Amino acid sequence: MKANKQKTLDRLARLEGQVRGVAGMVEADRYCMDILAQTAAIRSAILGVEKLILEHHAEHCVETAISSGDPEEQRAKFNELIGLLQKASR
Repeated sequence: MKANKQKTLDRLARLEGQVRGVAGMVEADRYCMDILAQTAAIRSAILGVEKLILEHHAEHCVETAISSGDPEEQRAKFNELIGLLQKASR
């Protein structure tokens, strides 16, 4: 994560601010559609963070397993990716 660490942390900080903003909107009894627009933006931002982390995992962890030639390590990283994709598709 070293290469994308700051980028990921920046996005997470923005997400934290967005979530606090939505809580404030709920507290202020803002219009439901405005709140839902913000929750959709949060969902999209989370997907962006997941994409960054998944790209890093594929480019570094999976690539390392493939080049290692170790079938057990390759299978383990493959299974991790499949498990993550299954969770993400729910």
